[in-house]
Amino acid sequence: MSNLTSTSEFLLLEFSDIRELQILYFFVFLALYLTAVTGNLLIIIAVALDHHLHTPMYFFLMNLAILDLGSASFLIPKAMANSLMNSRSISYSGCVAQVFCLFFFEGSDFAILTVMAHDRYVAICKPLQYETIMHKGACIQMALSAWISGIVYAILHTAGTFAITFCSNVVNQFFCEVPQILKLSCSDLYLVEVGIIIFGSGITAGGFIYIVITYLQIFATLLRMPSLHGRKKALSTCLPHLTVVFLLVCSGLFAYVRPPGNSSSEMNVIFAVFYAILPPLLNPFIYSMRNKEIKTALLKLTAFGHFPKTISGKSISIKLSWTVFSR
Repeated sequence: MSNLTSTSEFLLLEFSDIRELQILYFFVFLALYLTAVTGNLLIIIAVALDHHLHTPMYFFLMNLAILDLGSASFLIPKAMANSLMNSRSISYSGCVAQVFCLFFFEGSDFAILTVMAHDRYVAICKPLQYETIMHKGACIQMALSAWISGIVYAILHTAGTFAITFCSNVVNQFFCEVPQILKLSCSDLYLVEVGIIIFGSGITAGGFIYIVITYLQIFATLLRMPSLHGRKKALSTCLPHLTVVFLLVCSGLFAYVRPPGNSSSEMNVIFAVFYAILPPLLNPFIYSMRNKEIKTALLKLTAFGHFPKTISGKSISIKLSWTVFSR
């Protein structure tokens, strides 16, 4: 096979060769994208505008929503454009950008979730020291560390992936997925990226073990808590976080730890949708379903919540009060 290291583009997997189905897939991805963007934007704006949510937990949640917004935006629009324009191509630089963004957003997501586990541990197990430990400066440093670790993680994977020699430019996926790109290699340099994946998986496993141990201590503290109301309130902040963690980890396992057999293109697409699209789509709903403070803030934001009414005779004056972000 010819050396295609200098290729200017890659050819991605088509969802269908039937034009009507391509249009249908465009609208499906459009609906998914608008849902993900709307949900995460509402979380960001609600946390920013409601002073009741100016706490470390919601600060980290806003960071998570920003990352999820970026995660949805780097992948879905290109799939939409290819379906609409009946195209398979993506430029070499565009493919590099997709690989970088995938690992940056996924890595930063997991780092933020690990920090959030630490926040819940301090809040529940060491409540008297919470303000001392989780002060504003510490929260900013933790968030910055999560973002920087995501950048470093993405640079390593991107450099390891595109240092190899390619003997084909046909990617068996609807975006530039690293396992599919490595199959195009005609040199042993792909082992470098495999080593980076194993190293990254080890770090991720360490973070997951830390989260599990943290929650074992949290649940042990909750069992000793005399107040049933306090126990339920603490659980309402822990369960959404745990759900998001398991969604991200399980979806990652689907992508990178599945058996290395010759899986069909349809299965590859399903696995990719599960780990690359579902987390940023579902996270806002997971956090808003069981969290009363988030639901209250969203109701205010969408003008269905707090409307102070003043009744004087037959006149009713309705005023919507906005809380200005003070920090």
